[in-house]
Amino acid sequence: MSPKQQRGEATADLLLGAVLRVYAESGEQGLTVSAITKASGVSLGSLYHHFGSIDGLVIAAERRWMGRLFDELLAALQAAPTSRDGIEAVVRAYFAFIREHPDAARLVHSPYGDRQPIRSGEEQRDAQRARVSALARWIQPRVESGELASLPQALIESLVLGPVVAVARRWLSGIHDVDLDEVTGILAERIWLSISAEPR
Repeated sequence: MSPKQQRGEATADLLLGAVLRVYAESGEQGLTVSAITKASGVSLGSLYHHFGSIDGLVIAAERRWMGRLFDELLAALQAAPTSRDGIEAVVRAYFAFIREHPDAARLVHSPYGDRQPIRSGEEQRDAQRARVSALARWIQPRVESGELASLPQALIESLVLGPVVAVARRWLSGIHDVDLDEVTGILAERIWLSISAEPR
């Protein structure tokens, strides 16, 4: 990497870090050009050069952290000895992520983050294609072997992640009426029952 590329990467990192700090302090309404340039020490011109707009910058920050979360989930899933253990590993890894990176998790789960697939669904799909493919590679052989229920892959993904996301959003909103450690096993068991092909 050339010195110019290194400087460009460092500048982009400063801006991406500033998004998280400003969002943590001021929420979505605080994500303004002036707040980001002040927090990062990066010029307005550099912001537009690297990301095109404030929306482009925030989307890039959200994607960076979503990618990191997804990578951690896949690593947990693939390291598990059995499929059932894999589901619990995903739940555990998801909850560990939101506890370790609450500001990033709030951005990923924010209304702003939710609107991005609507605004740029095709770009979002392209950005996550490799990770989604990795999840599909885990699911498909288990459906074919009869271990997982013969359901559309998208439905299995929703049954696995939907309940976890719902609990995560509740916790991130400040409603701590569930102990994440206590509910991990219960939630994993309920998810397993919903996707397993085992007789009930």
